[in-house]
Amino acid sequence: MVTDQLREIVRRYPLVRFAARRLRVRLPRSMGGLDADRVAPWIRAFTLALPEGGDGGPRELELHLPGYLTVPRRLAAHGLAGHGPDGLACFLAALDLPRPGAVLDVGSGVGVYAMLAAARSRRPVFAFEPTPEIAVAARSAAEATGRGFTVVEAALSNHNGSAYLRRARHNDMCNTIERPRRHDLSGTTVRAAALSRWCESAACSPAVVKIDTAGTEPDVVAGGLEVLRRFRPWLLVKVRPGRGLEERLMALLDPLEYTWYAVGGRPPYPAHREIAARESPAWERTWLFAPEPAGEDFWAAARTWRGALAACT
Repeated sequence: MVTDQLREIVRRYPLVRFAARRLRVRLPRSMGGLDADRVAPWIRAFTLALPEGGDGGPRELELHLPGYLTVPRRLAAHGLAGHGPDGLACFLAALDLPRPGAVLDVGSGVGVYAMLAAARSRRPVFAFEPTPEIAVAARSAAEATGRGFTVVEAALSNHNGSAYLRRARHNDMCNTIERPRRHDLSGTTVRAAALSRWCESAACSPAVVKIDTAGTEPDVVAGGLEVLRRFRPWLLVKVRPGRGLEERLMALLDPLEYTWYAVGGRPPYPAHREIAARESPAWERTWLFAPEPAGEDFWAAARTWRGALAACT
């Protein structure tokens, strides 16, 4: 019991985790020691190349992000070309559409989608991230873009008030809202808001919405049905297999008469009558929900952005 609590303290507080790993460098392997070359730095400084196109903006970003987070490590190693480029291409193509409105990056992490929206469009951009230390990293990324975006430290769900954020054991990209069996050090209470209520209070009319909340995507959609009916934004949603997520999303989106596309490979993508997570490859698991069937202009823009992203290594 005491050992489990100590482990949760180490996971919950990044500085404690970093200090513990630095101490383990001094121990022999037989006693749980670590190789110093495999211990992440406290701050990871790197240059992120951006795809050319859109509404001007910087060609690259100088980022200083926490070294213990997963996404900065992957971006430093592989660039945007290794960060779900097919989904990013569809996202950027949706930004090119003439309809006015804001961009919402729900479950933003450090804000990769928000960074691209701020750098390649002049739309207002909002990034929603409930994990406190990751929200701080997203604010740092917002400053690096020059144009900036607004970080909202809250979890979008199907209710307003508070929610319990469970921290994933091995991957900070998988922190998720859930109903706690018991409150312990592996989770924390965060602010929760429904998308429709938040848009009303912020006087925001969204045009493009990306949702990746590690399993609670249907709750986000349920909390934003009024917004989807009124403004009909383009949606990019991460859909993971199992747990009934596909069925819940179909029940919510079918009355709205969106057109459903599994993202993966070279556009254009065929429209689907059912949502099946495995139709999109494992490194994407992204679905595009369009308020009207996507035309050739959209797919041509997606192909152009996909080529530009391939150079961002």
